[in-house]
Amino acid sequence: MASLLAKPLRLAEPLLCRQCAATPLRRTFASISQNPKREIRSRPVTSALKQRPFSSTSTRSYKSVEEAKSRYRLGPFSWQAGILFLFAGVGLTFYFRYEKARMARARIAEANKGIGRPLVGGPFHLTDHYGKEFTEQDLKGRYSLVYFGFTHCPDICPEELDKMAGMIDKVKERHGKVLKPVFISCDPARDTPEVIRRYLAEFHEDMLGMTGTWQEVKDVCKAYRVYFSTPPDVKPDQDYLVDHSIYFYLMDPEGDFVEAIGRNFSVDAAAKVINDHIADWKGKIDKS
Repeated sequence: MASLLAKPLRLAEPLLCRQCAATPLRRTFASISQNPKREIRSRPVTSALKQRPFSSTSTRSYKSVEEAKSRYRLGPFSWQAGILFLFAGVGLTFYFRYEKARMARARIAEANKGIGRPLVGGPFHLTDHYGKEFTEQDLKGRYSLVYFGFTHCPDICPEELDKMAGMIDKVKERHGKVLKPVFISCDPARDTPEVIRRYLAEFHEDMLGMTGTWQEVKDVCKAYRVYFSTPPDVKPDQDYLVDHSIYFYLMDPEGDFVEAIGRNFSVDAAAKVINDHIADWKGKIDKS
C-alpha cells in the first residue's frame, strides 16, 4: 500500500518544487503593485519642481472655444497692428512728398545759377534811402527779396509792396530776421533817397530802398533781367508812367538767384516758398 502511494508522490515532487520556487517572486511583484505610492514618495523632489509647481493648463487660456477659433483665423494680425501699419504708411507718404518738394526746390535753385556769370543778379552800384553806397556784396549773409518799381505807381506797386510786407512778417515769424527786403526804383529822375524813404515807411520798416543815376539803374535792371521803359531825358516835374517787370527776386545768402515770385502768388504761398528755401539752407545766415 505504501509503495502504491509513494510512486505518485515522487512523480508530483518536481511540479511542487517549481511552484514553491515561483511563489516568492509573485509575492514580490504583488507587494510592489499593491503599494505604488510608497515608491513615488521615496523619489527625491528636484529644485525646479519646488520652485514652479506643475500645472496642467497653458500659460494663456481663452474664455471660449469661439475666441480661440477667432484668434486662429486672425493669425498674428490684430487691430493694434493695423493702426500701426496705417500710421507708418501715412508718415512715409508725407516724408516722400516733402523730399520730392525739397528736391524740386533744389533743382530750381541749381538751374537758376549760371556758369561763370549768374543768370539773374550780379555786380551793381546804387545808393540806399539813407544816402549810403550799396552794392551786391551788401546782399550777402541773408536771404534777400528784391523788387523793382517806382513811387509814383498808381496801383500795382502799392499792391505788391503790401504783399511784400506780409511776406516779411510771415518769414520773420518762422525764421527770425533772416530776410532783407530791397526796393529798387526804376524812376531815378523822381525817386530820390528821401522820397523813397518816406514812401517805404508806409508799408514796412524793414524795407530798404535803392536809387542811383539812370545808367546805374539801367545796369542793375539788366543784371536782374528786368524790363523798364523810363526815358533817360525826362524832367522831374513831368508826369509819366514807368513800364517794368513785376517780380520778386529771391536771392540766397551767397548772392545767387533762387526763384522768381510772380503776381499769381498770394502772401501765404509766397511766404511758404521763401520759408521752404530758408529751411533747406545748410549754411550760416546772419540774423543781426
